[in-house]
Amino acid sequence: MATRFLRSQGVVFDEYVYEWQPHGGAAHSAEALGLDPFTVVKTLVMQDQDARPLVVLMHGNCSVSTKALARQVACKWVEPCTPAVAERHSGYQVGGTSPFGLKRAMPIYIERSILDLPRIAINGGQRGYLVGMDPQECVRLLQAVPVDCALAE
Repeated sequence: MATRFLRSQGVVFDEYVYEWQPHGGAAHSAEALGLDPFTVVKTLVMQDQDARPLVVLMHGNCSVSTKALARQVACKWVEPCTPAVAERHSGYQVGGTSPFGLKRAMPIYIERSILDLPRIAINGGQRGYLVGMDPQECVRLLQAVPVDCALAE
Protein backbone atom coordinates (compact mmCIF):
# COMPACT_ATOMS: atom_id res chain seq x y z
CA MET A 1 0.00 0.00 0.00
CA ALA A 2 2.70 2.50 1.01
CA THR A 3 4.89 2.22 -2.07
CA ARG A 4 1.87 2.16 -4.36
CA PHE A 5 0.73 5.40 -2.76
CA LEU A 6 4.20 6.99 -3.05
CA ARG A 7 4.50 6.02 -6.72
CA SER A 8 1.02 7.39 -7.47
CA GLN A 9 2.17 10.71 -6.00
CA GLY A 10 5.38 10.80 -8.05
CA VAL A 11 7.67 10.47 -5.04
CA VAL A 12 11.24 9.42 -5.78
CA PHE A 13 12.46 7.00 -3.13
CA ASP A 14 15.21 4.46 -2.48
CA GLU A 15 14.42 1.00 -1.19
CA TYR A 16 16.22 -0.66 1.72
CA VAL A 17 15.69 -4.30 2.64
CA TYR A 18 17.06 -5.84 5.84
CA GLU A 19 16.39 -8.87 8.00
CA TRP A 20 13.66 -7.84 10.42
CA GLN A 21 13.94 -8.91 14.05
CA PRO A 22 11.16 -8.86 16.65
CA HIS A 23 11.73 -5.99 19.08
CA GLY A 24 14.71 -4.80 16.99
CA GLY A 25 13.07 -1.51 16.12
CA ALA A 26 14.71 1.41 14.40
CA ALA A 27 18.06 0.76 16.09
CA HIS A 28 18.29 -2.66 14.46
CA SER A 29 17.24 -1.43 11.01
CA ALA A 30 19.74 1.45 11.19
CA GLU A 31 22.55 -0.89 12.19
CA ALA A 32 21.63 -3.50 9.57
CA LEU A 33 21.58 -0.87 6.82
CA GLY A 34 24.54 1.22 8.03
CA LEU A 35 22.34 4.27 8.58
CA ASP A 36 22.42 6.89 11.33
CA PRO A 37 19.53 6.03 13.71
CA PHE A 38 18.68 9.75 13.83
CA THR A 39 17.71 9.55 10.14
CA VAL A 40 15.61 6.41 10.51
CA VAL A 41 12.07 7.52 11.29
CA LYS A 42 9.68 5.47 13.43
CA THR A 43 5.94 5.52 12.73
CA LEU A 44 4.16 5.36 16.10
CA VAL A 45 0.41 4.91 16.47
CA MET A 46 -0.84 6.57 19.65
CA GLN A 47 -4.18 7.60 21.10
CA ASP A 48 -5.58 10.44 23.14
CA GLN A 49 -7.74 10.35 26.27
CA ASP A 50 -10.83 9.63 24.14
CA ALA A 51 -9.09 6.71 22.34
CA ARG A 52 -8.82 8.77 19.13
CA PRO A 53 -5.79 7.57 17.19
CA LEU A 54 -2.93 9.72 15.92
CA VAL A 55 0.43 9.04 14.33
CA VAL A 56 3.79 10.42 15.43
CA LEU A 57 6.89 10.29 13.22
CA MET A 58 9.97 10.25 15.42
CA HIS A 59 13.74 9.83 15.08
CA GLY A 60 14.82 6.22 15.51
CA ASN A 61 17.03 7.03 18.48
CA CYS A 62 14.48 9.18 20.32
CA SER A 63 11.26 8.56 22.17
CA VAL A 64 8.13 10.70 22.40
CA SER A 65 7.51 13.00 25.36
CA THR A 66 3.81 12.27 25.67
CA LYS A 67 3.36 15.30 27.95
CA ALA A 68 4.91 17.65 25.41
CA LEU A 69 2.94 16.08 22.57
CA ALA A 70 -0.36 16.30 24.47
CA ARG A 71 0.21 20.01 25.17
CA GLN A 72 0.93 20.73 21.50
CA VAL A 73 -2.05 18.80 20.14
CA ALA A 74 -4.48 20.13 22.79
CA CYS A 75 -5.17 16.80 24.48
CA LYS A 76 -5.26 15.91 28.16
CA TRP A 77 -2.86 13.04 27.51
CA VAL A 78 -1.62 10.66 24.82
CA GLU A 79 -0.27 7.15 25.06
CA PRO A 80 0.95 4.45 22.66
CA CYS A 81 -1.74 2.13 21.34
CA THR A 82 -1.44 -1.57 22.07
CA PRO A 83 -0.06 -3.51 19.07
CA ALA A 84 -3.51 -4.96 18.25
CA VAL A 85 -5.16 -1.53 18.31
CA ALA A 86 -2.33 0.05 16.29
CA GLU A 87 -2.69 -2.66 13.63
CA ARG A 88 -6.47 -2.20 13.49
CA HIS A 89 -6.09 1.58 12.97
CA SER A 90 -3.18 1.50 10.52
CA GLY A 91 -3.81 -1.67 8.54
CA TYR A 92 -0.13 -2.58 8.96
CA GLN A 93 1.64 -5.07 11.21
CA VAL A 94 3.55 -3.49 14.09
CA GLY A 95 7.17 -3.35 12.93
CA GLY A 96 6.00 -2.61 9.40
CA THR A 97 3.81 0.45 9.95
CA SER A 98 4.12 3.17 7.34
CA PRO A 99 2.43 6.57 7.51
CA PHE A 100 1.66 6.22 3.80
CA GLY A 101 -1.45 4.31 2.76
CA LEU A 102 -2.96 4.04 6.23
CA LYS A 103 -6.21 2.11 6.51
CA ARG A 104 -7.78 4.87 8.58
CA ALA A 105 -7.29 8.63 8.25
CA MET A 106 -5.55 9.93 11.37
CA PRO A 107 -3.82 13.18 12.27
CA ILE A 108 -0.09 12.85 11.68
CA TYR A 109 2.57 14.71 13.63
CA ILE A 110 6.26 14.85 12.75
CA GLU A 111 9.13 15.76 15.06
CA ARG A 112 10.19 19.17 13.74
CA SER A 113 13.92 18.36 13.57
CA ILE A 114 13.22 15.52 11.10
CA LEU A 115 12.35 18.20 8.55
CA ASP A 116 15.91 19.58 8.79
CA LEU A 117 17.39 16.31 7.47
CA PRO A 118 18.22 16.00 3.75
CA ARG A 119 16.86 12.40 3.62
CA ILE A 120 15.15 9.97 5.91
CA ALA A 121 14.52 6.24 5.90
CA ILE A 122 10.95 5.38 6.90
CA ASN A 123 8.94 2.18 6.87
CA GLY A 124 7.68 1.22 3.44
CA GLY A 125 4.76 -0.83 4.68
CA GLN A 126 6.23 -4.15 5.70
CA ARG A 127 8.68 -5.55 8.18
CA GLY A 128 12.26 -5.39 6.97
CA TYR A 129 11.60 -2.73 4.33
CA LEU A 130 12.36 1.00 4.50
CA VAL A 131 12.15 3.72 1.88
CA GLY A 132 14.60 6.61 1.66
CA MET A 133 13.13 9.97 0.76
CA ASP A 134 13.00 13.72 1.33
CA PRO A 135 11.28 14.33 4.70
CA GLN A 136 9.37 17.28 3.23
CA GLU A 137 7.23 14.71 1.41
CA CYS A 138 5.71 13.82 4.78
CA VAL A 139 4.34 17.33 5.07
CA ARG A 140 3.28 17.53 1.43
CA LEU A 141 1.58 14.13 1.21
CA LEU A 142 0.39 13.57 4.77
CA GLN A 143 -0.16 17.15 5.95
CA ALA A 144 2.06 16.12 8.87
CA VAL A 145 2.12 18.82 11.53
CA PRO A 146 5.55 19.63 13.03
CA VAL A 147 5.83 19.19 16.81
CA ASP A 148 8.63 19.34 19.37
CA CYS A 149 8.35 16.23 21.54
CA ALA A 150 11.61 14.27 21.11
CA LEU A 151 13.37 12.75 24.10
CA ALA A 152 16.88 11.36 23.59
CA GLU A 153 17.07 7.65 24.40
